[in-house]
Amino acid sequence: PHSLRTKPMLWLCCAALILLPVRLGHALLISGGAHPPALASLVPLPSHSACRRHARHASVIAQELNSGLLVKDASTKFKKSVANVVEQLSTLRVGRATTGMLDRVQVEYYGAPTPLNQLASISTPTASQLIVDVYDKSCIGDVERALLQSDLGMTPSNDGSVIRLNVPQLTAERRKELAKTASSIGEDGKVALRNVRRDAVDKIKKMQKEGLSEDESRTSQENLQKALKKAETEVEDAVEKRAKEIKTI
Repeated sequence: PHSLRTKPMLWLCCAALILLPVRLGHALLISGGAHPPALASLVPLPSHSACRRHARHASVIAQELNSGLLVKDASTKFKKSVANVVEQLSTLRVGRATTGMLDRVQVEYYGAPTPLNQLASISTPTASQLIVDVYDKSCIGDVERALLQSDLGMTPSNDGSVIRLNVPQLTAERRKELAKTASSIGEDGKVALRNVRRDAVDKIKKMQKEGLSEDESRTSQENLQKALKKAETEVEDAVEKRAKEIKTI
């Protein structure tokens, strides 16, 4: 509505297309269809240059809408990248039992790698023990094998009903290694965030060549940068929190 008020010629183009069939039908009815009047005498049509000008204006509006959607899509990807970092950090052992420690364990179940948490309930009866209660007892041996082959550094105890895992205390050296791993996960996460921003900026620059205004392009890139900084801060906070938990004895 705003563009129609500010662009009368664009309104005239639309009105011409709407009124032309009505005027033509009315004129034919009066003349009995014998001598159809000239179209130019029915509706004053705008010039070709005016139509092209307003078509370009419509294209610019479309590009602005697309740039806004692009920023929104990038922000969604930022959130997913942050969530992925938090999930990876949760799998790092911190010296006490947590169910998240087993999130990365994959079990060969009927020929298909399946996450352990889909095959069993996992609980922490004490701060130093995990209990894995497998739903399908026929595959408890497969679960035990997967735990042995994992990088958890724990030996499972299988009594035929449940599997117990005793979580050993971390040495000072191991804590340092895990803290470095947490930092590495954070850096990888920030690289993923920057890749999302780079791809979005490339698309915005392409839109600018196709009609997006320089001001709108600058605004979109600034919004992307703000969203990136926010996501990077969330990653840094998550890494710092996990590193503190790892170092706490």
